[in-house]
Amino acid sequence: MLTTDWEAVKKIYEEGIATGNATFQQTAPAWQEWDRAHIASCRLVAKDNDTVAGWAALSPVSVRPVYAGVAEVSIYIAMQERGKGIGSLLMQSLVASSEQNGFWTLQAGIFPENKASISLHLKSGFRIVGRRERIGKMKNTWRDNVFLERRSRIAGVG
Repeated sequence: MLTTDWEAVKKIYEEGIATGNATFQQTAPAWQEWDRAHIASCRLVAKDNDTVAGWAALSPVSVRPVYAGVAEVSIYIAMQERGKGIGSLLMQSLVASSEQNGFWTLQAGIFPENKASISLHLKSGFRIVGRRERIGKMKNTWRDNVFLERRSRIAGVG
């Protein structure tokens, strides 16, 4: 992912926000804020010709050194590109990139209504750890998250 991809990435992120089932975020941040929150070595875009069709990135779960190898997954596919296998390709590439960069655990918190994302994560080697009930409030409504994780086989913890 390059800085020049940001406007397309942001648009896809906003499509996800609009569904109400992709993130607790209500608006997409400015590039600088998004850039600070995501790990530079693990940011990917999938392009169809020169058009960004989807993106994936990791963000740290903690600043504590003991969690240096644990990251949160974000993956978004453009509405018109869904169902074409782009999510699987991005996830495979993100997992490979994470392992090359020393991550031993990837985690994701997904709304239970987002069955496509849960399915993608399960097909990609994640397992459901549990359900966090009423973990966040969105527009005065409590929302649950299905909590998933994937352990790296390369790091010897999987």
